[in-house]
Amino acid sequence: MKYRYKIGESRGIIICDNLKGIKAAINSIRENRRALKKYIMKNPIFEIALNPIELEDNAPIVAKKMVEVTKKLGIGPMAAVAGVLADLALEAAMNENSKYILIENGGEIAINGDHEFKVGIKVGDSIIFRLKVRPCDMPIGIATSSGKYGHALSFGIADSVTIIADNASIADAVATAVCNSTRGKNPLENGLLKAKEIAKSIKEVRGAIIIVNEEIGIYGKIPEII
Repeated sequence: MKYRYKIGESRGIIICDNLKGIKAAINSIRENRRALKKYIMKNPIFEIALNPIELEDNAPIVAKKMVEVTKKLGIGPMAAVAGVLADLALEAAMNENSKYILIENGGEIAINGDHEFKVGIKVGDSIIFRLKVRPCDMPIGIATSSGKYGHALSFGIADSVTIIADNASIADAVATAVCNSTRGKNPLENGLLKAKEIAKSIKEVRGAIIIVNEEIGIYGKIPEII
């Protein structure tokens, strides 16, 4: 079953083998967004911080997970919001005995289960390549950041930086960090070097696909490109 959703600023697609899983995922996104919004109202610095911050003890789980993954990279917590929401939704769906589940939230993707998926990666409004994700690749997170397209803040110039990781939270945060590094005389090379550097310290990072103008660079282990 395939379901398109829009909850506040969160919008995307859920593919799941059962309706209970879809409902659980939707409820997770809705409730975690509500908890995060409430926390930000009391702690507005959380939304605008570009560097790691400390949390209050009563912070909601969604905020704690955002800080956990971005702190390792020296960036602000909002860099992982879409990926964390996707992971929490995937977990909720799997708890309903779903055999397979794909959560796409704002372009960041979390997948698990026994089903093969073909995932399109966009640059701007166009799909430029697809990844064949097999059950042996799962669980998996796929996230893309761009210095040229979209509304997210980036200090780099890459058309796209796609990160493959064990989950969407890490993929989302790392995609931001790597995209930020795509600048200078050799933006593609700088991005690949950053991806390698991060992968050495964060073992959950599997690989990267970086596109800058007409050039493409690939690092690490990625699903088959089709």
